[in-house]
Amino acid sequence: MAIKIRKEDALNYHSQGSPGKIQVIPTKPVSSQLDLALAYSPGVAEPCKEIAADVENVYKYTAKGNLVAVISNGTAVLGLGDIGPEASKPVMEGKGVLFKKFAGIDVFDLEINEKDPKKLIQIIKSLEPTFGGINLEDIKAPECFEIEQTLKKEMKIPVMHDDQHGTAIISGAALLNALELVEKNIEDIRIVVSGAGAAAISCLRFYLSLGAKKENIIVCDKEGVIHAQRPELSKEHLEFATHQSIQTISEAMKGSDVFLGLSAGNIISKEMIQSMAANPIVFALANPDPEIGYETAVAARKDVIMATGRSDHPNQVNNVLGFPYIFRGALDVRATVINEEMKLAAAHAIAKLAKEPVPEIVTKAYGESNLSFGRLYLIPKPVDPRLITTIAPAVAKAAMDSGVAKHEIKDWDAYEVALQKRIGIDERLMSIVIGRAKKDPKRVVFGEADNLKILKAAQLIRDEKIAIPILLGNRAKILDLIQDNALDLDGVHIIDPMEEYQLNQKFGKILAQKRQRKGMTQADAFRLVKERNYFGALMVETGEADAFISGLTRDYPKTILPSLQTIGVKKGVNRVAGMYIMNTPKGPYFFADATVNLNPTAEELVEIIGLTATAVKFFNMVPRIALLSYSNFGSAQGDIPTKMAKATALAKLKFPDLIIEGEMQANVALNQEIQKEMYPFAATTHKGKEVNTLIFPDLSSSNIAYKLLSELGNSEAIGPILLGMNKPVHILQLGSSIREIVNMVAVAVVDAQSTHENP
Repeated sequence: MAIKIRKEDALNYHSQGSPGKIQVIPTKPVSSQLDLALAYSPGVAEPCKEIAADVENVYKYTAKGNLVAVISNGTAVLGLGDIGPEASKPVMEGKGVLFKKFAGIDVFDLEINEKDPKKLIQIIKSLEPTFGGINLEDIKAPECFEIEQTLKKEMKIPVMHDDQHGTAIISGAALLNALELVEKNIEDIRIVVSGAGAAAISCLRFYLSLGAKKENIIVCDKEGVIHAQRPELSKEHLEFATHQSIQTISEAMKGSDVFLGLSAGNIISKEMIQSMAANPIVFALANPDPEIGYETAVAARKDVIMATGRSDHPNQVNNVLGFPYIFRGALDVRATVINEEMKLAAAHAIAKLAKEPVPEIVTKAYGESNLSFGRLYLIPKPVDPRLITTIAPAVAKAAMDSGVAKHEIKDWDAYEVALQKRIGIDERLMSIVIGRAKKDPKRVVFGEADNLKILKAAQLIRDEKIAIPILLGNRAKILDLIQDNALDLDGVHIIDPMEEYQLNQKFGKILAQKRQRKGMTQADAFRLVKERNYFGALMVETGEADAFISGLTRDYPKTILPSLQTIGVKKGVNRVAGMYIMNTPKGPYFFADATVNLNPTAEELVEIIGLTATAVKFFNMVPRIALLSYSNFGSAQGDIPTKMAKATALAKLKFPDLIIEGEMQANVALNQEIQKEMYPFAATTHKGKEVNTLIFPDLSSSNIAYKLLSELGNSEAIGPILLGMNKPVHILQLGSSIREIVNMVAVAVVDAQSTHENP
């Protein structure tokens, strides 16, 4: 579905905390006088002299080789037009975020106040010593053609205008696969294009490289078909002007095989689609509204193959499938240019990847177990972790084969490992969970709906269709907060426990029955069910809701107790535990138990290990578990080392298929080199994979660790995720942010989905 963006949310996102979306982080220590002397003066003189002696050493001693400039003059920003360089900066920062997230590439965004193409070219050329590559963005046509072509000729680093080539490459891959499905040859197809800007012209040039014939192409703009006789055509328009006696796009569409739209929404009728040849291919890529709606097109023709630029329909043509990985491959071989061979290699790699079996991590993210190559899956999904290891090597190899690479990759297996290390799934973990939640939203009841943060989070999850919120609390207070803060929560169900006589009677009887032999009287039960944490838990227990969220304003033990008394633990589980996911620059780590068990015994730790391992697998990861201590394999004596060593031995017996090792100090657990050198017998060393799951000896150490990492370690905590409950209940941290609440709701929804599938 299309994401609803509110002005206030967008402005808050960009302004809160540090303004903007990017920052520069040192990659070397600068904590001592020696560090400072090495980083600047006098130590910096040595690499300067090495680079002066051989300019190629700049790649060895500086960040140039992994640094791309995202450059705009603000003349064609998104759908906003010429709004100026300053106003383009949020977009350029966003592009930088995508480079980093998907390909591990660092970016400086440069907004240049210059509209004269020749002057702009000179400015950008002068930046060559700084950057390993140049990504041009949001520069209007036709100037963008001249700017890119000149820079490619005169600079010795890769330059690409993504507005032109990104769409061309991704749609080209989709076109190749669509033609294969309908058994048509690209040299025979008739193509009609709506739109004649930079993206459209570049798509057509690229399709020619793929084998299309110029005489089979008709281009239309808002004035109609572009004829060779039309006056004052640009050279780019003349390149694709037709001599055919066709005046309108309706005429052009008759009998055509492919429609490509890069223009405006809702300008193509179902009758036009019906007039196309058998098995028509329709790429309606205008955003946010395609040239013809997806539902309209597939209703008009059952044999149509449809792609759009939207994420809520199959076959999204999204530039993020291309530019991060194209630049990654180009940078890694120090290509002097991004040439046609490299672009073709990227398109063919994308097309080929769509035919491979789809990883479970992708199918679960989209909630489509049968995702496979076909009319509804022409190109890979943006969250596919194989994109970087598929496209970047193809581009790098094409650069080498075409003679534009200054560095040669010899060990391709080692290169694939290096690519995998550049990005983990850490940044994608929650996007995958949120994607799964959106496929089947569940009813989530909020136990503290008279809190503004909760209401803002409820608005977000309702807008994005992550969940169906139910607001629990004082009705008048909730309505006042909604009105005072201009929130849009119309239609969201509000329940005030003090008003719900029938449910209170029902819930009171259930609670009394559950706790009658635990010291609770009927009077106690009927009084307690009016408390929101009891009421919300009983809604889940009785099927009135699918998941319960609480804890923002109350401490953990008091919040969890009602759920334990009403819902209880899963069959065969003796205790619950709390797990945090720590999203770190090195990837996601799972911490347990961080919320429930004060000082578990060795036997209790074994149960916590089992619960945690199941949860890690729930997130489509293989648990690699280390039990932590202040000792390494008996190097120090004490109650904690003894307990953790015993727990390790018991866990290995109970879970022989899991990778478990301990007891270890935290640095040893996380450092493969230390393990290999000092403790080569360790199971985690033998498996060749780094630990991702940390089991702490007690609540104090785990709680301190995750909170220190959250505040000092540039890491985001997701959780606590409550493990072992019979039905989905999740307890927020005191004072959680809106983003943290939304993340927990997504986890709760996916938990509920799993509960419904495996009751």
